[in-house]
Amino acid sequence: MIRLNNKKYIFIFIILLLICVIIFGGYKLYNYIRIKNAKIEVKLVDNLTMEFYDEKKISDFIISINGNIINDKKINSKIIGKQKVEFEFINNEGIKVPYEYYIDVVDTTAPIVWLNSTYTVNKGAKINLKDNILCGDNYDNDPVCNIEGIYNLDEVGKYPLTFRAVDSSGNETIKDFTLNVIENTNTSSGTNTVTEKKYTKFTDVVNKYKNTNYKVGIDVSSWQNDIDFNKIKDTGVQFIMIRVGYQNGIDGEYVLDKKFKQNISEANRVGIPAGVYFYSYANSVEDAKKDAKWVLKQIKKYNIQYPISFDWEEWNNFNEYKLSFFGLTSMAEEFVNVVEEAGYEGMIYSSKSYLEDIWLPTDKKIWLAHYTNETDYKGDYMMWQLCNNGNIDGINTDVDIDILMSDKL
Repeated sequence: MIRLNNKKYIFIFIILLLICVIIFGGYKLYNYIRIKNAKIEVKLVDNLTMEFYDEKKISDFIISINGNIINDKKINSKIIGKQKVEFEFINNEGIKVPYEYYIDVVDTTAPIVWLNSTYTVNKGAKINLKDNILCGDNYDNDPVCNIEGIYNLDEVGKYPLTFRAVDSSGNETIKDFTLNVIENTNTSSGTNTVTEKKYTKFTDVVNKYKNTNYKVGIDVSSWQNDIDFNKIKDTGVQFIMIRVGYQNGIDGEYVLDKKFKQNISEANRVGIPAGVYFYSYANSVEDAKKDAKWVLKQIKKYNIQYPISFDWEEWNNFNEYKLSFFGLTSMAEEFVNVVEEAGYEGMIYSSKSYLEDIWLPTDKKIWLAHYTNETDYKGDYMMWQLCNNGNIDGINTDVDIDILMSDKL
């Protein structure tokens, strides 16, 4: 028997290692030379700019290329300025080669000033007029917003003014409006006018909408007091969205809706599929993430079959939040991402006008609020809150009525 000592083993190992290194190095050199000499024929468009938050792919800036792009991915347009676009393609010789070009991401969208041609306030109103008028931008967290002209909130009159908003890219919005300062309308005139309140009957909505494509439900909170879940189920409620809680303002403590446990337990008991919503005061992505994690802790013991919705409605105080529309959309999306990572479905709640003019496009599910018999909202939505004056047996207050698109669940 031939025995190899340790030195021979080491020698053989070194020789084999050297052979592997030579082979690998040779292959790398061969591949380098092959790529270096590969034919690259890429013709780009003349205008290498794209709008902030626009959706374009690598190929959208290429007129012609001698091969096929391996991963024609979307370009990151969420940062303004020069961006490097890198990709690989297989040329007509079958060689995988790298390529890069640069684009400029620009913002040419002017700020939004949420203002009609007239704005009316009571005499003596203790408000900051500029802060009371929503002024926001798609990219800039804090556009420069100013009212030009002279006015006096302590003197009745009509004041012609101009609201001017300029963002960090120099885009400008100018709106002329008339400020009407009127006598306080809250004082009693001595005449009592009784207006009959209108209700939307839940059974009428069921008769109109319930079919294989739509489900009819309601959303509730502590405002609905004690709910008779047996009655609402018998009336035809097919799902229910329950407020889990809210936050006491920006950076405030979390508060569990005082009827949440009762409502979700009862919904589970009678077999009405339930989702939940959280009223948020978030002003950052991190805040929205905290919101989602708090919600997940509150619902873990219950059967949640419908979405968890992010509800942000601080429009009257929007200027205070120092949020761009991109920042607003990003934090809502983060809330949805966190709940979806936990195995639930997520959703964003907002009204039609804000969805159309404030929120940026998103691939997240939408809960549309539009109080009308037939919505003309053009965007995609999963759920539609069609009224807030619903009347149903089992609830002694008004209630919101919702329509769910069955194929979106």
